[in-house]
Amino acid sequence: MLKLAWAITRLNVWVARIAAWLIVPIFVLLMADVIMRYLVGSAAIWTAEFAQLIFGVYAVVAGGYLLSERAHVSVDIFYGKFSRVQKAKVDLATSVLFFLFVGVLIWQSADMAWESVAKMESSYSIWNPYIWPVKLAIPIAGILLLLQGLVRVASDIRTAAGYENDPETFGKQAGDDPSH
Repeated sequence: MLKLAWAITRLNVWVARIAAWLIVPIFVLLMADVIMRYLVGSAAIWTAEFAQLIFGVYAVVAGGYLLSERAHVSVDIFYGKFSRVQKAKVDLATSVLFFLFVGVLIWQSADMAWESVAKMESSYSIWNPYIWPVKLAIPIAGILLLLQGLVRVASDIRTAAGYENDPETFGKQAGDDPSH
């Protein structure tokens, strides 16, 4: 189990590191858009839309990594004051909501992606790029998030039982100190 948890966490870290590089083409495309507006008086028809498509992939594929780093937004009014064992127990109790959300996300996005790929869907803009790869990224990202969620549950069970968890295997661990 530890090797599988480590592999899932490393996979999400690897995907996030690759996704981080997507900022470069987004930046270049948006800069080209601005430069073209000032030099020529109008932007190319494809730069802003292409940047949006890349950003769509960038935004969804890092969810598993964010979960491993405990980087999702949380309300720490009460939770932040709990001990790490109490935090693990609360996380376990609320994990049902997480898995319900991720299950619906994967189910609905897989259906949407399947239809999009089958139709080779495009954006219907003047440029008309294919958008099915972006839609396909959503269920893939959901699966990565689900896998990291399973690792998080295993980590929380181990923490509640009094075991220490290696952050390389289970991701960042909650501490006893207040979060902020």
